[in-house]
Amino acid sequence: MRRWGVVVTFLIVAGCLLLGAARMRPFGAPRYDLMDRYFNAFSQREAATNNVVTAIVFDYRGYDTLGEATVLFTAVIGVALVLRRLTR
Repeated sequence: MRRWGVVVTFLIVAGCLLLGAARMRPFGAPRYDLMDRYFNAFSQREAATNNVVTAIVFDYRGYDTLGEATVLFTAVIGVALVLRRLTR
């Protein structure tokens, strides 16, 4: 009975992955939606930068980037503390 549960779970996960892969756009093919057009049109004026990627990372998604940096810093400090105690 447990084996059937594993098989059904595997089939569901494999189906979801295949469905996601089938719906992907071809590699390198641009997909312009509303947000892409907005960033391209207003990033230089709003963020005062010529690089759209820099404007998105540091101005539009600044809190997200700060959160990612905080998580990375916390992980590095945690690993350093664990390894420091193991060497004693």
